[in-house]
Amino acid sequence: MKRIKAKIKAKITKHISNHQLKAKLLTPSVFFVSFALALVLGYSAGVYHYNVESAIGPVFGVKSHDASIDMSSLQETYNKLAANFDGTLDKNALIQGANRGMVAAAGDAYTTYFSPSEATDFNNNLSGNIGGGIGAEIGLKNDKVTINRPLADNPAIKAGLLAGDVILKVNDESIAGWTVDQAVAVIRGEAGTTVKLTIQRGTDIKDYTITRAIINNPSVYSTIVNGLGTITISRFDGETGALAKVAAQDFVKQGVKSVILDLRYNGGGYVSAAVDVAGLWLDNQVIVTERTGTNGTTIKDTLKSGSDAILKGIPTVVLVNGESASASEIVAGALQDNKAAKLVGEKTYGKGSVQEPLQLSGGAEIKVTVARWYTPNGKNITKEGITPDVTATLTQTDINNSVDPQVDAAKKALGL
Repeated sequence: MKRIKAKIKAKITKHISNHQLKAKLLTPSVFFVSFALALVLGYSAGVYHYNVESAIGPVFGVKSHDASIDMSSLQETYNKLAANFDGTLDKNALIQGANRGMVAAAGDAYTTYFSPSEATDFNNNLSGNIGGGIGAEIGLKNDKVTINRPLADNPAIKAGLLAGDVILKVNDESIAGWTVDQAVAVIRGEAGTTVKLTIQRGTDIKDYTITRAIINNPSVYSTIVNGLGTITISRFDGETGALAKVAAQDFVKQGVKSVILDLRYNGGGYVSAAVDVAGLWLDNQVIVTERTGTNGTTIKDTLKSGSDAILKGIPTVVLVNGESASASEIVAGALQDNKAAKLVGEKTYGKGSVQEPLQLSGGAEIKVTVARWYTPNGKNITKEGITPDVTATLTQTDINNSVDPQVDAAKKALGL
């Protein structure tokens, strides 16, 4: 019952102020992104609460579920395995594997199980607190581990690594077929130690030995050049809204005439941060609508911006590409639909769902798809992405030659 009361209170709070909303996580292809809602229930009371929710939860818009599930087959499998396996079984690993398999069986790519260590890594990645490393955003392109963007003032960019560089080996070991997480695990390490990367750039292959450092990775950084202000956002974390607001205030103070908001390679983050960023341009306007299906009914939650649109009316272009996902797409879609900015670049990733991380005992977490979101014009962009107003591509050759046709196209769209 406490959970239901909390849900009712939360729904009332949402209507009082959009800025008091608890953030939800939107996770991208590599990681996405929201605020964790921790539910701590005693075992004996838990079954009772779940059964009560199944009966009366829908009255209050709380999703109900069948609290009973027959675990006898799982126990039978373990008994057979333990009695016949020629080796030592790690019970914790077996339990984690069972949990992971059950969550994966939901059939949703964004509903996932995190072991305690994976949960810690995930939350550290979202906050930018990654310890020692080389300072580069890494993803998969054409099934190859690739540097999406080296971070300013960090070891990777100082060593000469560029966006689009393909990592072939780490410490002379081939990483062909590796996942991003596997590659990141060996590239990171204690500050002051070194890591050797074999990089392919076009047809050239070269080794780089890089000294790891504590990574300086704020989610927002900005520049002003000749009256043009550029805000680059790498993720939407708990600090993003405040950092973007500071940048916007500086733009106004410095008298910028136009703005570029760079969301390329931004895989997402908190919905609340996306609302805050879009609110720098939009004054009391719809940012995003979330819809959750519950027992054949639809619960709709519309999130609006506040009344402090610092950059309202300043000509703006948003840069996007195929790695702009989730919270990035919320911002891009809101500004495009409300005609507050033009989009330049390539079609976005196409992730129109909302995930909520739920803590489990022992430090594990599950990240569960809880809703679908829609742009102000009512479009869900899942698998379709958002088409920019002006299409412009950025090739590896452009990167090698230190030119950026997408930025050039953005300036042209701004009349610069």
